[in-house]
Amino acid sequence: MILLKRFVFYFIGFSLGSIIVYFIWKGKNVSFDYGMDARTLKSIRTKKLIFSEDTYVSMKNSMIDSTAVLFILSNGDVDFGKSNQHKKPCPEYAVSGYYKEKKMEFLVIRCDSFATIDSISVK
Repeated sequence: MILLKRFVFYFIGFSLGSIIVYFIWKGKNVSFDYGMDARTLKSIRTKKLIFSEDTYVSMKNSMIDSTAVLFILSNGDVDFGKSNQHKKPCPEYAVSGYYKEKKMEFLVIRCDSFATIDSISVK
């Protein structure tokens, strides 16, 4: 069989398989959180979220609502250099991101059943 003919058959099969997989997983709520940032943020989002008193004051002064925090927990970045992920019993993570052209950084303490937003700073 000619090499070109093999490539044509391969790409036809690959295309059909890709289309089938797309339609099977399109209706399902599937996420592929394989990176360190994505796994950490997903584990924080799945826990009960608690805001500390200092965080409430900072949010009120900066005119930030919980929607901004949830947006950054979905789309932000974890700075593992500033984090203390090996702290026992609850590791601390520094999360940063942009929401409506404001850069926000906050410290999240992730325990087994809940996550606490300990501090927020807006720049």
